Amino acid sequence: MIIFRGAGADRSTPVLQAGDPGSNPAAPLQISPRDITARIIPPAVARTLFERHHYLHSMPGGTPLCFGAFVGEVLLGALSLGVGPRNAHRLIDGATADDGLTLTRLWLDDRLPKNSESRFLGLVFRALRRHTSVKFVVTYADPAVDHVGYIYQATNWLYTGLSQAHPLLDLGDGVPRHTRSVGSALGTYSARYLRREGLRVRTIPRPPKHRYIFFLDPAWRSRLRVPMLPYPKRGDDDGDR
Repeated sequence: MIIFRGAGADRSTPVLQAGDPGSNPAAPLQISPRDITARIIPPAVARTLFERHHYLHSMPGGTPLCFGAFVGEVLLGALSLGVGPRNAHRLIDGATADDGLTLTRLWLDDRLPKNSESRFLGLVFRALRRHTSVKFVVTYADPAVDHVGYIYQATNWLYTGLSQAHPLLDLGDGVPRHTRSVGSALGTYSARYLRREGLRVRTIPRPPKHRYIFFLDPAWRSRLRVPMLPYPKRGDDDGDR
């Protein structure tokens, strides 16, 4: 189990920005990335932001640690860290599930300036090094929505190829859900079992995702059991994901 040991970190009170920030392109705020700070926020607050602004409009289950991106007292982004795929730690020789976290969601207000993602990630990693025993973080970029992980490339994550694909589940309401979220909410993600219980479950195939890993402890890099590969690219792209 990951325990965050930052004294008083869980006592910060997020102040949500008025209106609907980030839902539409807007002029950048007149601030520097250095004005951004990172604080622990309650998962419920992060969930509200992700459901409103993230392209998946959800936060997966098993996500106990969330950071907010603040400018002053205004919350302008969030990042969530959780257990992720069950076997992700097997990428690292000798690692256990407690040695790593998965970055499951990242959203920042569109009006934040360029390089804000790098600043925010750097602050979060600094906090993880200082207050936890986590050795590495894994994350994924979804080619189904044309993401290749430019944010992670810009912040020196290692690219390890494509992950194993897992389908999403529609429980009859038209909302695609990760199997981990379904399992957390219902105790199982077995489509066969849920159908027997009367739910109109439909599986939604999806392609593999680009997989990245960042070592908080550089000494652990030599334990990587899969090859490091060249960063993927997409043609004529000026995006930042």
